[in-house]
Order: sequence, then C-alpha cells, then structure tokens
Amino acid sequence: MNFLENILSRLAQTPSRVVLEELRPSGRVSAKAGELLERVGAARTFLVAAGLRKGDRCALLAPNSIAWVALDLAAMAEGILVVPLYARQSPGELVAMMRDSRPSLVCCGDPALREAVCAAWPGAPRLALLDEVFAASPGGEEAMSGQQSPVSLADTDPVTILYTSGTSGEAKGVVLTIGNVSHMLSCTTARLDLLMGQRSQPDNVFHYLPFCFAGSWILLLSCLSRHSILRLSTDLAHLADDLVAAAPEYCLNVPALLERMRSAVMAQLEARDGMALKTFRNAQQAWLSRQNGGDPGSKTGGGMWLAVGRALIFPEIRKRLGPNLRALICGSAPLSFETQRFFMMLEIPVLQV
Repeated sequence: MNFLENILSRLAQTPSRVVLEELRPSGRVSAKAGELLERVGAARTFLVAAGLRKGDRCALLAPNSIAWVALDLAAMAEGILVVPLYARQSPGELVAMMRDSRPSLVCCGDPALREAVCAAWPGAPRLALLDEVFAASPGGEEAMSGQQSPVSLADTDPVTILYTSGTSGEAKGVVLTIGNVSHMLSCTTARLDLLMGQRSQPDNVFHYLPFCFAGSWILLLSCLSRHSILRLSTDLAHLADDLVAAAPEYCLNVPALLERMRSAVMAQLEARDGMALKTFRNAQQAWLSRQNGGDPGSKTGGGMWLAVGRALIFPEIRKRLGPNLRALICGSAPLSFETQRFFMMLEIPVLQV
C-alpha cells in the first residue's frame, strides 16, 4: 500500500474523526475524515469533467486550507501531478514556474489571484477558482468517489512538482514520485512515533507554513497518515494567538520565527526587570556552565538559581509558548546555536529536518 492509498483508507475507516481545522479570525472551521473524503470526491469529479487524466498537471495557487488539502489528494488520486505554488509570490515569478511546468489547469484561491495570472499570462490554460471546484458537490454514489481507490500508481509514477523559492537564483522544479514520498513519510512517521510514544489520543499539531514547500507538505501528509489533528493558521497577523489557542504538541517552523520567539521572550523579561529577569539570567548562566562541562556555580549559588529557574521561570515561558509543546521541528536553514540552546534549556527540543 503506497502513502496515498494509506491516507484514503485511514480517512474512510474513521469518518467521524476530526482531521483538519482552520483557525480563522471569525472562528474555527473543522473537517472530519468523512467530510474531507466528500470534498476529495467532489474535486475528483471536477478534474475528470475538466478533461484531466493521469499524467496531466494541475497548478494549485492558493493559501493553506481544507479545500487545498482536498484538491491535492483528489489530483493525486487521479494520477494528476500537482504543482503547488506560493500564492504570495509575484505574478511574473508564478507565471515563469507555470510556463516551465505546463499545467493543463490552474486552480486559484480567489479572483484576485486568477486576474493577476490572466494579466501576466495571455493564453494561459483554463483557470478555475477553488469555489468552482467544490461548488457542485456530488451526491449518491459519486459522493463516495473520494473513498474509492486511486488510479493505479507505481513507485516510479510522479505525483507532484515542487519548486524552490528562487531566492538564491532561478526557481527549479523537483519531481517527486510515489516512491520518494512513501519513503519520506516512513521516516517522518518513525521519528514522530519516537517523539510521541504509544498512545490512543491524536497528536495535536499546528501549522502555518505554506503547503507548497516540501517540508510543509510532508508534515501535512504525515499528519494525514497518522492519528492527528492538524490545525491551520490562516492569518499570519494572528500567528502568536493561534499558536497558543492550538496548544500543539509539535509544529513545523523556520529559523526566523524561532529567533523571533526567543527575542520576544527576552524582551518581555527585560520589560518586567526585577527578580524574574535576575532569576532567568542567573539560571541561564548556570545551565550554560553545566552544558559546557563546568560547575553551575556552587560558590555563587548557581545550582540554586538553576533550580529556581526550572521551578518558576522556565515553566512560565513554556506555558506562554505552548503549554503542551513536546518539540519544535525546524527546517529550511540552520538554526543559530544560541537559539537552539535556549529552547533546550526550556526543555523544548528542536528537531532539525
């Protein structure tokens, strides 16, 4: 069973289980496994009616959402290569990547994106909105099509083309096959099993990075492949509040955000000044001394400061960052040694990918 068959099978077996949740400023919108499968079925029906067949390519130009996930699964289930793109890139850059990947269909998250692509690409292939894809949800037997087996796919069959950001040169597309993704998911699942251990309740996972990037997409598929609830931030302006509200056990990050989190904690402590700041600094100095193989400072009371910091200050910081955090997953670039040590001191390990 390949990764796609596994995901669709798991969704079909537990239709009442919540698998995805959008954290919107107006409130939360969740999708149960059965509801996600219905959307997958609707999208498969749309793609087939649009004339796409196995081996064709579909560009997906939209921010993270439940609809994004459903269309991604639907396209792969039909053997269609998904070309996910970063919705906030300039139209010129997006069109250059689409000209390179030659999609038969471009699915856009909103009218503004569709109009921008049309203006930058005269003669573009058909452009459809996500609302159109899911507008006519099929009923009866067609509603079950999301639960049907995907088309026959070998390990060598391609399923997606992921593009590099282009920040260090021309963006390049990387083709991933069924075998590539199945291997990566076996590795991530094994590592997450080590982190979470044997348990019956679902993993609570928070996600804010765009699905069009490799690490972000693999985490999405990892969550769908295991017993998880993936909560999606839909507005970066509310990212800090969403992180607290989601109360995740782990989430994927980029180094820049972890650096900002550390800076924000230090700024709050310095604003308070007084005993809290003194305790933190002395506890940190004692912890660093111990990490470097030295004595935490028996003569200066370093051991005592470290004990007080672990009892009072560090738990307060962890609670503000996320009371249930077991680990922070970080990729895309090296994380500074100081920031990595900061989270280690708080007993929140940073897993590098």
